[in-house]
Amino acid sequence: GKPMVIALNMMDEVRAAGDAFDVAELARELGLPIIPISARAGEGLDKLITAARDTVLDKKTPPITDICEGALHEALHAIGYLVGEKAAATQLPVRYAATKLTEGDEPVACNLRLDDTERHIIKEIVARMEEKLGSECDCAIADARYGYIDHLVNVHIRRGRADGTPTRSQRIDSVLTHKIAAIPLFIAVMAGVFWLTFGPVGAFLSDSFASLLGLLSDLAAQGLENAGVSELLRALIVEGVLGGVFAMLGFLPVIILLFFFLALLEDSGYMARAAFVMDRLLRGIGLSGRAFIPMLVGFGCSVPAIMATRTMQSQKERRLAIFIMPFMSCAARVPIYALFAAAFFPSRAALVMTVIYALGILIAILFSFFFKDLPFFKAEKTPFVMELPPYRLPSPKTVLRLLGDKARDFIRRAFTIIFAASVVIWCLSTFDITLRPAADAGSASILEEAGSFIAPVFSPLGFGDWKSSTALLTGLTAKEAVVSTMTVLHKTSEEDLPAVIGQIYTPLTAMSFMVFVLLYMPCVAAFAAMRRELGRMRYAVAAAATQTGVAWLCAFLVYQGGRLLTGG
Repeated sequence: GKPMVIALNMMDEVRAAGDAFDVAELARELGLPIIPISARAGEGLDKLITAARDTVLDKKTPPITDICEGALHEALHAIGYLVGEKAAATQLPVRYAATKLTEGDEPVACNLRLDDTERHIIKEIVARMEEKLGSECDCAIADARYGYIDHLVNVHIRRGRADGTPTRSQRIDSVLTHKIAAIPLFIAVMAGVFWLTFGPVGAFLSDSFASLLGLLSDLAAQGLENAGVSELLRALIVEGVLGGVFAMLGFLPVIILLFFFLALLEDSGYMARAAFVMDRLLRGIGLSGRAFIPMLVGFGCSVPAIMATRTMQSQKERRLAIFIMPFMSCAARVPIYALFAAAFFPSRAALVMTVIYALGILIAILFSFFFKDLPFFKAEKTPFVMELPPYRLPSPKTVLRLLGDKARDFIRRAFTIIFAASVVIWCLSTFDITLRPAADAGSASILEEAGSFIAPVFSPLGFGDWKSSTALLTGLTAKEAVVSTMTVLHKTSEEDLPAVIGQIYTPLTAMSFMVFVLLYMPCVAAFAAMRRELGRMRYAVAAAATQTGVAWLCAFLVYQGGRLLTGG
């Protein structure tokens, strides 16, 4: 009963396949406007907007088409007759209400305020229908819908190839979605992405950009000195502001490169296949393939990943997904990994990054496997159906738009959150409790005293110094703040920070630190998202505490296990 226009998308793919639509006849049969478009190429969008406007202004509504027959037709009409008055009173279309009640949709039943007698009658009608058809009602309705679709396709589409001839996408899928080869191929693809991002290409871009930022920092320091600016103010600007902000910006090329490759995979249609392939694995740990897309989003940022769990049908399945989502290493952690990889594993940076990302996925899998049967998480199995788009060359416009968004977001965070955090960290690390310069007073700075208080918690993990503890605390505002905090506390530049870090940590403590950063609570924004999606503060606190506890335990096992193996 609503005005409707159909946008017939991907017409460029139709032409490429040699197919053709009889759009006019299809529109006549359905009784509503159909506008062929190619959203990707921008074709037909003006006509679509005009058709939508005209249809709304004319208040044209498509006719109701009865696509069911036999026992299903009888059942829907019987239920529609039973609930017709209540459906009209709640402004629900009768046919919609009858269909949803046949499918057992409880929210619709509650909305209609059905009494026990009406519910019993509906169950009896559905049971008789299932007995006649020999199948469940969900299957019967799906069969009716797809049967009607098949009719439309057969009548109004002319194929450019012989029946049974596989398309290009089907031929590629025979390899990339193969039941044995699919997962190893996916791992190989992602390992290749990490090698290109954190290997020679990413390292060259990052080093070149860091050198440029270092030059700008030196020029700023020289200019301030020539202008006669006081030493304390010079230190605030160069060490506090520029040191913290430039330390984060130095990793911008790596972030852009990583998202460039992920955008290529997404726009080509491969990531949809990855979700399809992962469904079987995820079902073994209490999730479905629907969880893969939020997990994939989590490699960019935990906040939209947590919000993306809304696509999952089961509330308990959503809870489990939200608890493990922060284990997916977000882009904000990349500067930290890149820093430690450059300091300790320069020749094996890509391998280390692959191991770190894989560890996050493994921990998420193990957590889900061991906790999926708890009443808080255990959910009914839900089917996973998704469309696999055709393979296509990535659109430069789409990829560039995504990279532009990521770059703007990264730079915005650098000049807001990281800027503020760097100034605060510099002030707290420079002055003591009496607000006198700590070096002059001969006392510990405010930050040193606070960091020293919590440092014993991290001593069993190998990094019990106050500077590391403080960096991890500031990482709760934004993970990028860990690097900027280290730059400020060690009073060095982003270019020299890897060398400074290399003198303080060992390879084992570096790996332990990276594991903790990988797994502990992402940031306050992610906590707020968990609070909103889980519905209760205690659930969000439990999730954050669980993530941090898992992080501490895993880092402990890495460090203490490494010491046992090396005899250290």
